[in-house]
Amino acid sequence: MGLSGDSIPAELDERAALYRSLLANRRFLVVLDNAATVGQVRPLLPGIAGCLVLVTSRSRLSGLVARDGAYRVTLDVLPLDDAVALLRNFTAEYRTGDPEEDLTDLARLCARLPIALRIAAERAVSRPRTPLRVLVAELRESNLWDALTAGDDDESAAVHTVFAWSYRALSRDASRTFRLLGLFPGPSFSPVAVAALSNEPVGKVRRVLDDLAGVHLLEQSLPERYQFHDLLRLYAVDQVHTEENADSISATTRRLFLWYLHTADGAVRVLAPESRARELPETTGDVPRSVLSDHREALDWFEAERDNLLSVVHRAREAEMDDIAWLLSATLREIYARYNYFDDWISTSSIGLESVRRLRDRSGEAEMLESLGKAYAQHADRDRGAELQSGALEIRRELGDLVGEATSTNALGLMHLRSRSLGEALRLFQRTNAIAIEISDEYWTAVSSNNIANVLVELERFDEARDLLGKALDGFRRLSVHGSAGDALRGLSHVCRSVGDYPRANEFIDAALSIARERKNPAWEAFWLLELGQVKMSLDDPAEALVAYQRAAVLQRRLGDRSREAVVFDATGAAYQRLGRHDEAIGFHRFAVATFRDLDERWHLAVALEHLGAALSGIEDAAESATCLREALTLLRAFDDPRARRDEQRIENALADRD
Repeated sequence: MGLSGDSIPAELDERAALYRSLLANRRFLVVLDNAATVGQVRPLLPGIAGCLVLVTSRSRLSGLVARDGAYRVTLDVLPLDDAVALLRNFTAEYRTGDPEEDLTDLARLCARLPIALRIAAERAVSRPRTPLRVLVAELRESNLWDALTAGDDDESAAVHTVFAWSYRALSRDASRTFRLLGLFPGPSFSPVAVAALSNEPVGKVRRVLDDLAGVHLLEQSLPERYQFHDLLRLYAVDQVHTEENADSISATTRRLFLWYLHTADGAVRVLAPESRARELPETTGDVPRSVLSDHREALDWFEAERDNLLSVVHRAREAEMDDIAWLLSATLREIYARYNYFDDWISTSSIGLESVRRLRDRSGEAEMLESLGKAYAQHADRDRGAELQSGALEIRRELGDLVGEATSTNALGLMHLRSRSLGEALRLFQRTNAIAIEISDEYWTAVSSNNIANVLVELERFDEARDLLGKALDGFRRLSVHGSAGDALRGLSHVCRSVGDYPRANEFIDAALSIARERKNPAWEAFWLLELGQVKMSLDDPAEALVAYQRAAVLQRRLGDRSREAVVFDATGAAYQRLGRHDEAIGFHRFAVATFRDLDERWHLAVALEHLGAALSGIEDAAESATCLREALTLLRAFDDPRARRDEQRIENALADRD
């Protein structure tokens, strides 16, 4: 509905209230497909008339009819003639001469349900020389699964019977793999993951998965990816808990979760080689190691397994595997932080914090506090972020963990930098730098140098900033930390732009953007495109600046970073003003002002208000323009840095000229 991720509340009740407010006085068709329970549906019902909600479900959802005024439309099964035609069409190339009455019996036994008909037809195709009446007799005797749902007895019995019939016909290896897949935590799976689950060679697993797909007990969704129909997943869950004992289930689950933990750690070693190494529990069984050799391979693996990784963290907590729950959460944050996956980041880190506290691991607790603190700070809740980050810093000082102290101190510095508390940000970054030098940590020396330089740029101490950025860039390149190298290049572009060396600035920012695109990181690209736009504006090319701003705005909207999206919109308005298109500029500035006011970002609000005032002056709305400028002036007086003083003086002069 057009909302960015960080504007959606974390709590269900708050999300439901916001959702309903967005539907108010609008006409929407809301489709809720395959609902399991009434509880899933109720938060998504509009609060007032005017919208139509269509819910599909295998259950009757009687509570919606009784309490919420729903109207039930029963979707019938296939007509008997159509069910028989489906069977005949599917089997015609493989079987001949099946009597109509036998096909009719088979259709009735399948309750005319498409999935049951499909599986039964495949079973018949696999035995082309067996008379259909014999297969029908076998099917009548198959009733191994006693209960799937409480209602719809005839249909449930038919589904149970057909599934059991196919399951009994599987080889020993295939039936074991099928039921173990009932333990799989996510929606789709690769042969390598199933090999870890079943403790079997990958080649053998591929053959088994192909066999299961061939009889329609699995679906191949993509090359190297398989998934269940949801009813078959339920059947597999039932079978694994019927045929495997508790110890076997626990060992199998832990083996799979450890595979995910070690493979995710391998992905992080490639995607974020600067991240802190952790001691991981050993894998169990003959688990295949997934070697992710390059950036593209690691990123592809993470994207394919992202939903499963989130599910593993949740399931590890439920299974009381706290060591895996927190270590996987800590590992994943290294990736979530690079791509702004805020919901997954906050969800897993919250579980990780809960799990590591049960283990009484103080170092791990600090790591999870730091992760959550960074997530909340980047998600526009800096007060919560600072509280969590301060908790991490306190523990790390207590433990004498200097690397951890540098990490938390730097994170707090970044929060102050984004709120333009430049003196406090500089103090914290200098403390980080002192720790890094003390422990001879080249990475944190480069990071803190880069961040000190960012503050010095804002303080207009450009020569000092240039020297530090050059040293940071050299360090990042030696360590092959590509994202940080790109940010140092962005900083050098800012310095060159500020001193009037626009061609050199353009070279630096182009080099930074090349890194972002090569590494396929939209968060880096979105942020650095803003600097490209500023360089184009300095080169008096607002049209090219608009191209950069438009791309940046699209990416920031997808990433859910409202603050940086608003900065881009404000810059877009400035470009339109340069083109003399003040009416268009006003809309962009108003958006930025509203966003910064909502986020309580006072520096950016002051800047956007001055821009809005200038645009309003361009259409000769002197009264509102003066109101904007006076509010900007009030806000600027809370800041004490050269740019703030200069902007303050400029606004005072503009207001004096009008008087």
